Amino acid sequence: MDFTKPKYYTNRELSWLDFNDRVLEEARDKANPLLERVRFLGITQSNVDEFFMVRVASLSKLAAVNYPKPDASGMTAEDQLLAVNAKAHDQVIKQYSTLNRMLLPALANLNVHLLTPDNLSAQQSRFIEKYFNDEISPALTPMAVDSSRPFPFIGNNTLNIAMRLFKNGDKKDRRFATVQVPEIFPRTVRLPGADNDFILLEDIIKTFIGNLFIGYQVKEVANYRVIRDMDLDVAEEDTSDLLKEVEHQLKKREHGSAVRLEVESGISQSLRKRLTAAIKIDDYAVYEIGGPIDLTFLSKLTKQISGHAEESYPAFKSADVPGLQHDDDIFKTIRQHDVLVHHPFDSFSAVTELIRQAACDDGVLAIKMTLYRVSANSPIIKYLGSAAQNGKQVTVLVEVKARFDEENNVHWAQQLEKMGCHVIYGLIGLKTHCKLALIVRREPDGIRRYMHMGTGNYNDVTAHFYTDLGLMTTNTDMGIDASNIFNMLSGYSEPPYFHQLHMSPDGIRDFIVSKIDQEIANAKSGQAAWIEMKMNSLSDSAMIAKLYEASNAGVQIKLIVRGICCLNVGIPELSEHIEVHSIVGRFLEHSRVYGFANAGDPQVYLSSADLMTRNLNRRVELLFPILKDDLRQRVFDIFSTLWHDNVKTRVLTPDRTFTRVDRRGLEPLDAQEEFMQQAEQKTAANTTRQPKETNAPRQFKPMLSPKNQPKSPIDRSIE
Repeated sequence: MDFTKPKYYTNRELSWLDFNDRVLEEARDKANPLLERVRFLGITQSNVDEFFMVRVASLSKLAAVNYPKPDASGMTAEDQLLAVNAKAHDQVIKQYSTLNRMLLPALANLNVHLLTPDNLSAQQSRFIEKYFNDEISPALTPMAVDSSRPFPFIGNNTLNIAMRLFKNGDKKDRRFATVQVPEIFPRTVRLPGADNDFILLEDIIKTFIGNLFIGYQVKEVANYRVIRDMDLDVAEEDTSDLLKEVEHQLKKREHGSAVRLEVESGISQSLRKRLTAAIKIDDYAVYEIGGPIDLTFLSKLTKQISGHAEESYPAFKSADVPGLQHDDDIFKTIRQHDVLVHHPFDSFSAVTELIRQAACDDGVLAIKMTLYRVSANSPIIKYLGSAAQNGKQVTVLVEVKARFDEENNVHWAQQLEKMGCHVIYGLIGLKTHCKLALIVRREPDGIRRYMHMGTGNYNDVTAHFYTDLGLMTTNTDMGIDASNIFNMLSGYSEPPYFHQLHMSPDGIRDFIVSKIDQEIANAKSGQAAWIEMKMNSLSDSAMIAKLYEASNAGVQIKLIVRGICCLNVGIPELSEHIEVHSIVGRFLEHSRVYGFANAGDPQVYLSSADLMTRNLNRRVELLFPILKDDLRQRVFDIFSTLWHDNVKTRVLTPDRTFTRVDRRGLEPLDAQEEFMQQAEQKTAANTTRQPKETNAPRQFKPMLSPKNQPKSPIDRSIE
C-alpha cells in the first residue's frame, strides 16, 4: 500500500495556523480568567509574527525563484504562500472580533477602559496634550518623502504612522510623510481620573501630529506595520569564526524583504497604494486591521491593570524535589537512585542546584553542558563561571544560531569565555538542540559521571511555564555515551555505537523507525502492539508514512501533538488506529515522550526532538531511555493523565479539524490543573515526611481507547 499519497498529508504551514487558532480559542474561552484570555490573544499575535518572519519568509523566497518541488501534501511554494495568507486573513478577522466584541466589553465591565481621544474627559485631554508636548514630541522624527528625500527604510515590527498632507491654502499640493511611533515609551498610557483608564500611544501622537508639520494641514493619518524576513542566513562553511559571522548576519537581518504589511482599516486607496509600492509587497500580503495594530501590547496591558488579581491564574508554586535542595547532598541523592523531574510542577531549582553544587564541590573535575536558550540573567551561566574560576574544566556548547536568541547567546558565549570557560559553537551545518549536562566527579571508589538530560532548555524563566521532563542519573553506560557526545561536539570523534543514548542527525530517526517496525512485527504475530507519543510538532513525511504503516498493521497509536500535525486520522485502512490529541493550556506543553508496548515489556524514551525533518536530519538532538521501573511508570502515568484530559484537549477528526472532547458522563479533568494539585499535595507531604523510594516492578498496561474508558475518575497515583 502506498502511504505517501499527497491526499494523506496536511500542509505544514496551514497546520500551524490551525494550532494558532487553538491558542485563539483560549482567548475566547469564558472559563479562563479574563486577563489570561487577553494574554492569550497577545500570544496569537507574537506567534503569527514569528511565523511570518521565518516560515512565510522562506516560502516567499522559494516562490520568487519558482521552486517547483511540492511538499508532502502536493502544494508548491506559491500554492502555500497564497493559501497561508488567505487563512491568515481569516484569522485576523477572528482575532479582532475576539478583541472588539468579547474582551474589551468584558474589561469595560470591570471598569478597565482602552479609550480613544474622542471619549476622554477634559482632564484626560489636557494630560495627553501635555504628555505629547513635554515628552513624546521631542522624540519624534517626521520623515517627508519627495523628490529629494526617498521613502525611508521601515524597520521590522515597528509601528508607524503614514500621512497625506497639503500646504496651507493649496489642496492640490499633495505631500506624504511617515513617523515612527517610538518604542521607548509604553504602548498603553495610563490616564488620570480613573484607576484603569488607558490610551494607546499612537492615538496620542495622531491627535497632535499636525504640530510637527507647521504650515501644512494633515488630511489623513493611518497606522501601519511591516513584518520582514528575519531568518538568519549563516554560511558556516565559508567562515572560520562563527561568532563574528552570526553578529554580522544579525545586523543584516533587520533589512530583510517585507512579507506582511498591516494597515489601519479605513485607509484610503491612495495611501494604501503608496505604502504597498514603497514597501514592495504584493496585495495578498496586505492586511487591513480593524483595531490596534500589533496585539502584543495586550500582555503588558494586563500587567498595568490594578485591582483585579482574581482575573488572572492563581499563583502556583512548584514542588521542591526531595534530596535536590540547597542543604541536600545532591550527588548522594542521584547516586542512590535516578531522579525524574516534571517541570513546572517540580521546581527547576533542582537543576540549577545540581550545577551550583558542582561548581563548588571539591570532588568535581569537569562540567560539560549544552545551552540552546538561557534567560537574560541565567543562574546557570553564573555557576558555570564560578566553576571555571574554582579551577574546574568547564566546557559549554552555546548554540549561537538559536532563532531569535542569537544576540543573547552571542553575549553569553563571550561572557563565559571571559570567565574562563571553554566555549564551542557546535557542528558545521547543524544546530545543537540537545539538552545535556555532564559532571565528572572524583569519588572514593573512582571517577563517576553525573548527568542531567531533558526535553527542555536550561532556562530558569521559561521553566515556570513550559512543561518538560528531565532525568538525573549516574548510569555508567549513559555516562560513557555522554562523554562520547561531548567529544564529538568539541573535537574529532566518531564512536562506532552508543550504549543507551541515541542522537540526531540520523540516529533518532533510525531508532524510532526500528521501534515502530518491531511494533508492526508484534501486531502481525498477534501480540499486543501500541505506540504512545507526545511532541510539539509532527511534520516529517517519512515518519508519518511509517506511523500509517503501523496503523495499517493494527498497531494502536496515541499521539499528543501540541502544534503542527501533518498526519490525518480516520483514513480507511491507513490511519484508523491512530488518535491525535492537542492540548493548549496555562502551560506550554513542551515535553517529548516516545513509548512502545515492546511485546509486554513497555519502554519509554524522552527526547529533545520532535518528529520534524529539521530535528531528525539537521540538528544535534538527544533521545534517552527511562530505565527504572518506577520512573518509567511515572512517565506513562503522566501521558495517561494528559490523554484523558477533557477540558483543554482538542481531538483531531477525519475532516482535519480539532474539536473539543465530548464530556457527557465524564468528570471534568484538566491535566495541568491535576498536576498542580499533585504538586501542592507533594509539598504538603514533604513538610511532614520524606517519601520512600521503591524499585519494585509495576504492571504496565496499554491505555484504554476512549470508547472503553470508564466514566469514573482516572487513577491519579502519579508520584
